[in-house]
Amino acid sequence: MTPIQLAIAGVGKIVYDQHAPAIAGNADFKLVATASRNHRIEGVTAYKSMTEMLGSGTAIEAISLCMPPQYRYEAAREALEAGKHVFLEKPPGATLSEVESLKQLAAKKGVTLFASWHSRHAPAVQVVKRHLQEHAPRQVKVIWREDVRHWHPDQEWIWQPGGLGVFDPGINALSIVTEILPQAMFLKQATLEVPSNRQTPIAARLGFTDALGTDVQADFDWRQTGEQTWDIVIETDSTRVHLKKGGHELWINDAPCELPVEGEYPSLYAHFCKLVRSGSSDVDVAPLRHVADAFMLGEHVVTDAFV
Repeated sequence: MTPIQLAIAGVGKIVYDQHAPAIAGNADFKLVATASRNHRIEGVTAYKSMTEMLGSGTAIEAISLCMPPQYRYEAAREALEAGKHVFLEKPPGATLSEVESLKQLAAKKGVTLFASWHSRHAPAVQVVKRHLQEHAPRQVKVIWREDVRHWHPDQEWIWQPGGLGVFDPGINALSIVTEILPQAMFLKQATLEVPSNRQTPIAARLGFTDALGTDVQADFDWRQTGEQTWDIVIETDSTRVHLKKGGHELWINDAPCELPVEGEYPSLYAHFCKLVRSGSSDVDVAPLRHVADAFMLGEHVVTDAFV
C-alpha cells in the first residue's frame, strides 16, 4: 500500500527525540515536509509556516502538529480546512472548547483527527487495564515527579497561560489512569503550587474518586532532581500493581511482568495509520478535562519564585 504522505508542523525536541524516529521506522508513512520557524529535519523539505507549506503544492495527506498547545488550534484548523488528516501531540489543545471545535470540523471535512496520548501506549498500560477488569481497584496512588530544568530547558511557553505547567507531564499520568480504571473518575479536591513569578503550577496534589468510591491520589512535582519518578501503585483486594517508569515496567505482587517491546511513538503512529486507512477519528479529552477541573476547583498556593 502506498505510504501516507506526512508532514510535521512545529519541529522541536519531541520531534527529534520521538516523532522523527517513529516515522522513519514505519513504512506506512513518508515524511515529505516540515513547517517550523527555527528548526528543520535534515533531508526533508522545510517551510517556515503552515500556510507556506500548504500553499507549496507539496503532496501532503496528513500532518502531525507538535507546536505548543497555545498555538495549535489555528494550525489544526488550517490543516483540517485543507482536507488533511491531523495528529495532535498531547495535550490536544489549550482548552476543551478548541478540541471540540476541531472534532466537529474533522467530521464535517471527512478526515481523521487523532488526539494522541503517548503514555497510554506504554507497554504496561493495556496489561494493567485487563488486570483491573478482573481485580477491582480500591486505591490508586500516582507519584509523578521530575526536573523541569532537564525536560523543558528555557521553554517559557510552559509557564504561560495554556502551557499547563506541571500538568504537562502530569497529564501523561492522567492519560494512563483514565485508560486503565474500569470506572470514570472525577476530581474532589486539588492544591496547585504556583511560583510567585510564573502563571502555571510547579506542583499539584489531586484527589479523585469514582462511582464506586475508589480513592485516587496524584502527586505531581517539577522540582525533583536526581532519579525521576513516574509511578502508579494500585491496590485491589488481592493484588498490588506497580507501574514504574511511566508504564515501561510492571510489577504485580512484587513480581516483575514480561511486557511487549513496542515503543510509545511507534505504537501511536501505527494507530494513526489505522485511523486514516479506516476513515475514523480518536479524540478522547478525559485527561485534559481533569486538568481543567483542577484549575477550576483547585486551591492556588503561591510558592517560591522559579528561576
